[in-house]
Amino acid sequence: MSKVKKKRVDRAITTISKKDIQFEKILQFSSWIFLITFSIFVAFWAIFDVLLKRIEISINAMHYSYTIFTGTSAAFSFALVTKIRKNRDKKKEIFIDWLIGEFLFCVFSIFAVAIYIW
Repeated sequence: MSKVKKKRVDRAITTISKKDIQFEKILQFSSWIFLITFSIFVAFWAIFDVLLKRIEISINAMHYSYTIFTGTSAAFSFALVTKIRKNRDKKKEIFIDWLIGEFLFCVFSIFAVAIYIW
C-alpha cells in the first residue's frame, strides 16, 4: 500500500457553477444513451436469435464494431463523469485526455475490424 495519503477536497468551500453541472449532466446523458443503444442491440440479438430462433442474425464486422464502440463508449463516458466529479479543478485536462484516449481506441478498433474483414 502507498504511504502517501490523498488530501480530501472540502466540498463546503468549493463552488460549482451552473455550466459545470450542465456539462456533467450532458456527459451523464450521453453515457446513458450509449448504454441504452448497446443494451437494445444485445437484447434484440439475444431474444430473436438465441431464445426464439426466429431471425438468424449473423454477427459480422459491422455488428461487431457497433457493439464494441457503443459498449466501450458507455464505459469510458461513465468513467469520465466519475473522474470529473472527483476532480472538478482538473476538468479540462481530464476531458482532453479522455478525447485523445477515445480517439485512439476508435482508430485501433477500426483498424482491427478492417484487418479482420480483409
